[in-house]
Amino acid sequence: MPGPTLTDIARAAEVSTATVSHALNGTGRLGESTRRRVREVAAALGYGSRRTPLTRTGTLGLAVTTYAGAAWNYLEVPYFSRLLTAAAATAHAHGYALTVLPAVRGGETLWHTLSVDGMLLLDSPEDDRVLRALRARGIPVVFDGRPTDPHPGDVWVDNDHAATTREVLDHLAAAGARRIALHAGFGREYYTGAVTRAYEEWCGEHGREPVVIAFDPDDVAGRAFDRVFADRSCDAVHAVYDPGGRQVLAAAARHGLRIPDDLLLVCASEDPAYDGTGAYDGISSHDGTSAPEGPGLHDATNAHDGPGPHDGTTPATSPAVTTVSLRPEAIAEAAVTALAALLDPVLPDPAPGGLTVPARLCPRASSRRGSG
Repeated sequence: MPGPTLTDIARAAEVSTATVSHALNGTGRLGESTRRRVREVAAALGYGSRRTPLTRTGTLGLAVTTYAGAAWNYLEVPYFSRLLTAAAATAHAHGYALTVLPAVRGGETLWHTLSVDGMLLLDSPEDDRVLRALRARGIPVVFDGRPTDPHPGDVWVDNDHAATTREVLDHLAAAGARRIALHAGFGREYYTGAVTRAYEEWCGEHGREPVVIAFDPDDVAGRAFDRVFADRSCDAVHAVYDPGGRQVLAAAARHGLRIPDDLLLVCASEDPAYDGTGAYDGISSHDGTSAPEGPGLHDATNAHDGPGPHDGTTPATSPAVTTVSLRPEAIAEAAVTALAALLDPVLPDPAPGGLTVPARLCPRASSRRGSG
């Protein structure tokens, strides 16, 4: 099988073919870092050797690219820790090893040379440089979370965020909420935009004024809520990132608001601390079987916190907080199975587009007035 062309290498390295030629031939006036990077990409693609891009490694890769290049440990987020456990188990069941990449490596040239058969990308944002590099190299990709700019043939696994958001808002309205705020607006991935659009549409349909509070992972005290809590201009909050529930609880306590009597709360999260006990109950993320035990639960927000403080040992909340689970184990199993199918010439390719895993609303005391 023929090796990569200069055009293939240029596309993967995101440079011109002239730059590739100079780098490989030792000519031209290139910076040493550029010359080295192009040569690394060429070697990874099999240029000048018998190795080709189709050489199998028996390895799948997994990366969270929402904040690629930022030094944050996404494995401390319960959603990701649970998803990773299920992804590894599913990869092993299909005969693959699983390589998990740290978020900070997303800002490096690693993606141009990484030896994997396929990649699972979580929360791919707009203008994802990691995704560009993988596409250029022709490496199959399956997404956890709908990509912001899907290409024909792309495969992803996600929740129906619009339907889930409406379910949460209807639940809060049925409990008596009249002024529901959305705690969101941090990430650039599809999840955040989909939830925000659904919230604004619901508010328009119900004659409510949208109140979007910007999430900040460093706002442990929930100062972003000071204005709306001080003037009592909101009586419920839907927090779409895992730390958001604790930020709301901290701000409510500071303003003397009782939950659920004065303020209703729903948080997208897998963190068992929100159920008031801190104990993972093994509730299935698939239907009917126990979810694999993992290092924690996920925040139901594609629920991903972003870079920010997290000690991994959060205490149980009081009262117990209503959560939305995005069911990370089910998503991981479906996504890795789809990726394995893409790589297996015997199996039929998965249908392009999205596979929907229903999210699950878990009502608790924080959204039930009269139960506080």
